[in-house]
Amino acid sequence: MTELKPVNEATAAKADAPKKMVLPDAQSVTFVKHWTDRLFSFRVTRPASLRFRSGEFVMIGLMGDPDPKTGKQKPLLRAYSIASPSWDEELEFYSIKVQDGPLTSKLQHIQVGDEVILRPKPVGTLVHDALLPGKRIWFFATGTGFAPFASLLREPQTYEDYDEVIITHTCREAGELEYGAALIESLKTDELLNELIGEGFWKKIKYYPTTTREESPKMGRITDLMRSGEAFADLGVAPLNPETDRAMICGNLAFNLELKQMLEDYGLEEGANSDPKHYVVEKAFLD
Repeated sequence: MTELKPVNEATAAKADAPKKMVLPDAQSVTFVKHWTDRLFSFRVTRPASLRFRSGEFVMIGLMGDPDPKTGKQKPLLRAYSIASPSWDEELEFYSIKVQDGPLTSKLQHIQVGDEVILRPKPVGTLVHDALLPGKRIWFFATGTGFAPFASLLREPQTYEDYDEVIITHTCREAGELEYGAALIESLKTDELLNELIGEGFWKKIKYYPTTTREESPKMGRITDLMRSGEAFADLGVAPLNPETDRAMICGNLAFNLELKQMLEDYGLEEGANSDPKHYVVEKAFLD
């Protein structure tokens, strides 16, 4: 016989309260930092079963708005490069804010303790496996295209495979360079990485930030600076050569296509996971 319990105001309110939705493939947000009014980074817990190669991306997101007719919600997912290295206990992401963007208009408001959807199936072309052995690696980025290189700059294999690591980052405004600049500066005092990779590993890095709109120490698009020879002179290196140089590209579509053609003109050939060559492009990223 079932005991009948009296219904008071508290239990009635509890019964009427909306149930918290359980997100599929949910991970908890552990850190959020807003770098500018257009850019932010965040970290989430890492699924115990997730294995990935530094430079790969996963699909992350939130639930979309309820359907006006059915009230049902569907996951709203986008491809995001993992900015943390493959050995990290958490996953870091670097994102743009689009005020009317279906996902980022919501994602930019996440706080520590919130949950995001993370589909644990990493893929991508910006991995060491897609390149032939070389002496120097170039990372070419615009905007939040810096994210996969944030991973690769903290990956031991990068420094095992190459004598020199050149990272170029082109943004419109100086503040948009802060995430990358802060990360590179932090490598110098990162005790774990200096122990893991080797004391002073960061001395192999040559960082070349440029802006296209706001005044900064170096103005101009990296492609223009390469064509004029200014970039090579500033860095103290020879132009790209397929015998020694390897490259990865992650930026907006126009940048990717322009730089891809430039690398081909230097004699470099595009590689893939199944066919390693001289350079690779992240096709899933659009800044």
